[in-house]
Amino acid sequence: MVWETPPHSPAKPSRPGEPVRGTSHGSVWALRGGRPVRQVSRSSEPSWRELSRAGHAPPPARRLTETPGSLLAAEAMGVAGLLLAWALLHPADTQQCHLTGPGGVLRFTDMHDEIRVPALHRVPSSLDPLYGLVRRCLDLIQQNPLPTELLRAALNDPGSVRTSQVVQYELGYVVCAAVALLFTVAMPVAGMCFCYCRSRRRCGGRLRAHRRSLGCRRHCLLACLSLTSLVILTSVICAFVTSQRVKGQMEPGLGAVPATLRTLRQHIANVPQGVQMVVDQFKVPRQQIISDLGGLSQSVGLSIHAQLKAVTYAALADLQDRAGDLQTSLHHLQILDKTARALASARAELEPALREQRRRVVALLDDPRCTSCASVLGRAQSLELGADYSKVPSVEKVLKALAGLPRSDFAEMIRQGNGTFNSIPELAVERMAQVIQDLRDEMARMTEKVQSIANSFPLPDYTRPVSEALVKAEDRSQPYLREVERFEKYRWIAGTVLCSIILLILACNVTGMALGAYGLSKREDPSDYECRGEAGAKFLLVQADVPGHGREPRGCSQPGRSPQAFLPARVCKAAAGASSPSFSGVGLAFLFSWLLVLLVFATFLVGGNIQTLVCRNWVNQEIYKFIDTPGNLPPSMNLTRQLNLRRDSNLSATYRECKSGAGLWEVLQLERSYNLDEHLKPPKYTADFQKRLGDFTAHLGDVRLLRSEGRQDLETFARSGIDEVDYGRFQEEMKNPVVQTSLPGLARSLEGLQKMQRNGTVAGRLAAEARALWQMQNSTVQSQEALVAKLGESVQFLSRLAPHLQERVKTTLATTASVEARLPVQAQQILRQEIGCFTRKELRYFTQYLNWVGQTLREDVASCQPLATALDNGRVILCDRITDPWNAFWFSLGCCTFFLIPNIIFAIRLTKHFRPIRNRLMKTYGCQEQRRNAIHELRFPLVRFNTE
Repeated sequence: MVWETPPHSPAKPSRPGEPVRGTSHGSVWALRGGRPVRQVSRSSEPSWRELSRAGHAPPPARRLTETPGSLLAAEAMGVAGLLLAWALLHPADTQQCHLTGPGGVLRFTDMHDEIRVPALHRVPSSLDPLYGLVRRCLDLIQQNPLPTELLRAALNDPGSVRTSQVVQYELGYVVCAAVALLFTVAMPVAGMCFCYCRSRRRCGGRLRAHRRSLGCRRHCLLACLSLTSLVILTSVICAFVTSQRVKGQMEPGLGAVPATLRTLRQHIANVPQGVQMVVDQFKVPRQQIISDLGGLSQSVGLSIHAQLKAVTYAALADLQDRAGDLQTSLHHLQILDKTARALASARAELEPALREQRRRVVALLDDPRCTSCASVLGRAQSLELGADYSKVPSVEKVLKALAGLPRSDFAEMIRQGNGTFNSIPELAVERMAQVIQDLRDEMARMTEKVQSIANSFPLPDYTRPVSEALVKAEDRSQPYLREVERFEKYRWIAGTVLCSIILLILACNVTGMALGAYGLSKREDPSDYECRGEAGAKFLLVQADVPGHGREPRGCSQPGRSPQAFLPARVCKAAAGASSPSFSGVGLAFLFSWLLVLLVFATFLVGGNIQTLVCRNWVNQEIYKFIDTPGNLPPSMNLTRQLNLRRDSNLSATYRECKSGAGLWEVLQLERSYNLDEHLKPPKYTADFQKRLGDFTAHLGDVRLLRSEGRQDLETFARSGIDEVDYGRFQEEMKNPVVQTSLPGLARSLEGLQKMQRNGTVAGRLAAEARALWQMQNSTVQSQEALVAKLGESVQFLSRLAPHLQERVKTTLATTASVEARLPVQAQQILRQEIGCFTRKELRYFTQYLNWVGQTLREDVASCQPLATALDNGRVILCDRITDPWNAFWFSLGCCTFFLIPNIIFAIRLTKHFRPIRNRLMKTYGCQEQRRNAIHELRFPLVRFNTE
């Protein structure tokens, strides 16, 4: 008999609800040669026996067609399979739950991301070293800490502020203001004095005498003027870059103020809506749990079936083997009894015939006429019967004890037990239907409990002061922002114009140095007048047209002479043009330097105070400490009351809490405290859900593997005495032949003697006796030998089965009874284990959701972190993105202004070296000598001016 289980793969439990296949896929009993033989239908593959070879059940029970030598091995494998099955059964209640895979992580929708204040950070820049240098300079200028007393007086009673206090705090800036004022007055005065000296030919004139050190001095002046011009050029480039950076950051920075205030107001106003959105996301775990509930009963049933099928199938296989032993043993006992009786009866019939045959053969062989018969006479005299089966033990008592067995249909009994066990998944679905429906109803009630999070959230009634303060700050900031934007426009225009003028001054310096150096290289005698050197000198200085200075330079065209005969005409014209009234490098520096100083000081005063008074104290939290100190701010500026902060808190503590991710309800003053963690404890919502699952018990029915009549049949089989029969006696008798002397051998010997006889009568009698022996062998002895062979098979089977019969039957009965008793207990344990795993899995969903609610409310929906982010963004915009380039702008422009002073001095001193020496200029040169010099210059262009 083979039982069919619901189809399943080795790694997956079978699906419940499939019918258990019976006799159509089972085994049938058929008679072959008078013996029942078990036949297995091919359509039953794969059966649970084949699945057992894959590790699901013990090895299959032996078949009757197996050789006797393999029976013990099969039984040993069966016992090992039972032990393995029990080993698998006992730890069933300690198996671990399946780990939560990727599907166990819930995904929630973030619907509040459009109302957020993006955090701004300081962007690294190539100008950071310049910014650091300016901050260190400001720290040297303003070394005083935050003037708390002065600020307190200015905020509470502005009339009580004394000028001496302000001057004392701003002492560094006062000194810088004095320097700027001195520079503003001194530079125009110096310029006017220079103009007066030029009119008197005192400044920027000619050298009076030639000296050997003039060349070295001229090179030093050129190097110094070039160096100062390079420093000024670098500074003006930095000024241009930082001015553009201030302009580029000012507009978005000013626009970020109202935008941030509106975002904060919208964030606070949308807190109730955001909390409701978070609560509505409970549909994600609810749908997942309801989906899991739909497969809970089936999963539990399949788990029970999968964990218990090994031991159940092993017990059924063992029971089938014992039923087969009963059927087969009864069959062999009947063969044994019938065969022994038949052999005894046949012996009794064969004995007189064999005795008469021996008498005749002996008498014939003793006849003197029989030639050479003495050799066969001895064999004929020993012709007698061998085995006597009347002496073997009788099995009638055993057959009498087994009469009427089996009284029960073991095949049907096992099929029903197998079907009952395979129906466990369907039975689990039926028994758990009501509790699953109750759990679905509990999920609906749990939705109402979760809704209480939104209903009890206290913020909507306490955020109105914050919203009003944000609206007021936005309205009051608009006029100031517009004014700042307007003044920034003027600053940028003034800075651009003045930087362009500085570039023009540098252009004049570079042009003057280039023309002057080129003119010196073309002049042989220091006293020669060279128009290009004169033009370079006038590019460096401011030259007013005075009487006597408008004549053509010596060496240019003269009456009756062509200009090309002496110097190139374009150079002479350029020199003449340069002699016209104009303003060049030194003149521009004197004219506009005081405007540079005014712009530098104005931007320095604003940017420096913002850096030292605001930004420096904002970074080290001194501003927050000043605001937190009672009495520093007037009652109208009490931020704790205006923002409805906690009475026991202050702005510094609130900022730190908000920056660390606190919720608004944790920093605002509420009528009663609100603890979000208490509202998000899972037992508050899952207690009833857990209780329903914990209290659930289901009786999945009793699996009856062996009914009482079947048990009685096996007990009767064990007590029948089949193991008390002496099968050794049978085996000893079967060793003896039916006849001691071989009848075929004796018959062939008589046939051989017949051919040797001369007497025809003797030969005929020998032939007749040989035929009689052959007839006896074929008719009687061969049939008895066939019975002996048949008897041997039964004896061999019973002799091997009998010694272990009682132990095997006892083990089978005990195993079956134990399995029947433990199956309900183990099923309940597995049921509790599966429900416990399911409960923990679903509680993880609840925990994920509640943790997400707490995190989302604290960090997003009802977080006060945007307030701290807005403050940090304000510091980044004001200090890092505007004030730093602003201060770098005035610092660069100040460097330009400072280095203009040595630049002017070097330019005036260098001008004299570009003009001819005075005491040699008084000599008169004829046209012939001038022509000779011009020709020499054309022939030797690389000859430089000889200072001697």
